[in-house]
Amino acid sequence: MNYPFALAGKRVVITGGTSGIGLAAAHAFLDAGAQIVVNGRSIARGQEALQDLKPRGRAWFVPGDTVDEADAAALAEAAETHMGGVDVIVCAAGLNRRGAPQDLGLEDWDAVMDANLKGTFVIARAFYAALCRSGDGRIVTLGSMMSVLANEATAPYAAAKGGVVQLTRSLAVAWAPDGIRSNCVLPGWVNTPLTRQGRKDIPDLDRRVRERTPLGRWAEPEEVSGAILFLASPAARFITGTAIPVDGGYLVRG
Repeated sequence: MNYPFALAGKRVVITGGTSGIGLAAAHAFLDAGAQIVVNGRSIARGQEALQDLKPRGRAWFVPGDTVDEADAAALAEAAETHMGGVDVIVCAAGLNRRGAPQDLGLEDWDAVMDANLKGTFVIARAFYAALCRSGDGRIVTLGSMMSVLANEATAPYAAAKGGVVQLTRSLAVAWAPDGIRSNCVLPGWVNTPLTRQGRKDIPDLDRRVRERTPLGRWAEPEEVSGAILFLASPAARFITGTAIPVDGGYLVRG
């Protein structure tokens, strides 16, 4: 019997792969023997990430905006050129803008919805043909606790991340006949640049997170990678259309 968690040789594309959870996932895939293409909007940040990634294995950086169809097509073409195909896409690109709903403008709404939801759709569609050719295509999207919960300061983000879960489920149903599995990971409070800014914006956020989380702390980005790699592995061949929390128990605490 083949090792159920084997990822050696898998061809992986990670959007938002130059920082935070995306970069941690890139490290983990390389350590598991996969080859990767990471994508992000900042060329400088991409080159910096690549210096860290290349010693671990076969890695490339392709700049671009996930909501731009031409950029998404170029990313798919580059991945095909570098790796000869694609087996897994991880949609980790996103952003947040905080504020009371009445204080956020349509520019804020559009920016958050585009980066988190529209970008996921554009990338998934751009890689559909490649994932079909794989014969065992995997889509792993990044939702959030805000896919399930809500608070007073993240209405656009919660709406977008709720949409990511439903989009993931829809892709799972639509593309199952093509051999593509589509699942979502719901990170809890993770120590990333995005949430470090959140702790500056919301002074008591750190205390509230620690008090509600049964494990009593924030996660590190690499602690989310395990679920991402699991969903990309042979062990998850019969899992599709699900959303898995990785939150230290935050969602189950009343």
